[in-house]
Parts: sequence; structure tokens; C-alpha cells
Amino acid sequence: MIASIQEWFKNHLETDNNDSQHTIELATAVLLYEVMRADHKFEQLEQNSYRKHLKKHFSLSGTELETLCQLSQSKADDAADYQQFTRVINDIYGADEKRAVLDSLWSVAYADHELSPDEDYTIRKIADLLYIPHSQFIQSKLSVKPD
Repeated sequence: MIASIQEWFKNHLETDNNDSQHTIELATAVLLYEVMRADHKFEQLEQNSYRKHLKKHFSLSGTELETLCQLSQSKADDAADYQQFTRVINDIYGADEKRAVLDSLWSVAYADHELSPDEDYTIRKIADLLYIPHSQFIQSKLSVKPD
């Protein structure tokens, strides 16, 4: 059963042409994971937010979600930079979808009610690679920041 699920993800999330190319689901999951691990603490609140936002962006069953989470961790660990993932998002998403991803990045960072400088830096770097204007970066941060 697990092998068939992994095969499904291999067929649907990875392209056959080049291992450095990824799908929108995997690219988004990796970027959310990068924010979650930026402060070197894997708080349960952040992990819950990570999964919640993946479910919000994509229609995945529980098993597919867990497989995507495992795959995104593996890809993040092997990645040298964020550009391979942000390129996928830039190629597929428009401004509104990119803003939704940015909002999700902030939500994961603020899930534990604490924004570390490393999380802020990671999101700033990703936003720059997504060509999100600084004004939208700030608006997104303020809209998600807990009171």
C-alpha cells in the first residue's frame, strides 16, 4: 500500500525529465517546510499549521498529505537553494496565488506565536525570489501576525 502511494506521488509530483524540476505541490510544501525549520525548532503548532496550509492549497487525502510532507522534507534536506522551488511557483502562479503562499509562510512562522529572526529572513528571501513587492510582503506579514 505504501509503495503504491509513493509511486502515485512519484508520478504526480516529480517530473520525468529532470530531478531538479518539481510540481507546484512539492515546491510549496518545501518552502513551507523551510520556514518551519528555520528556527531549528519543530514545534507541534508549526507542524499542524504546515499540514493545514498544505490541505488548504491542495486537495490531498491524509495519506497523500503525509507522503508529501515526507517528500518535501527529503527534498529540502537535499536542496542547495530555494530557487528551484520558487521557479516552479513563478512559472505557474499569478500574483494572487503567490500572495496566498506568502500568507501561508507567515502563518507557519507565527503558529507558535513567536517570529524568530531566522524565520523572518527565510520568508523575506522567498518573497524576493517570488518577485513579491516589499509593500505586499509587509501587508501579508501584518495581516497574519497575531495580536
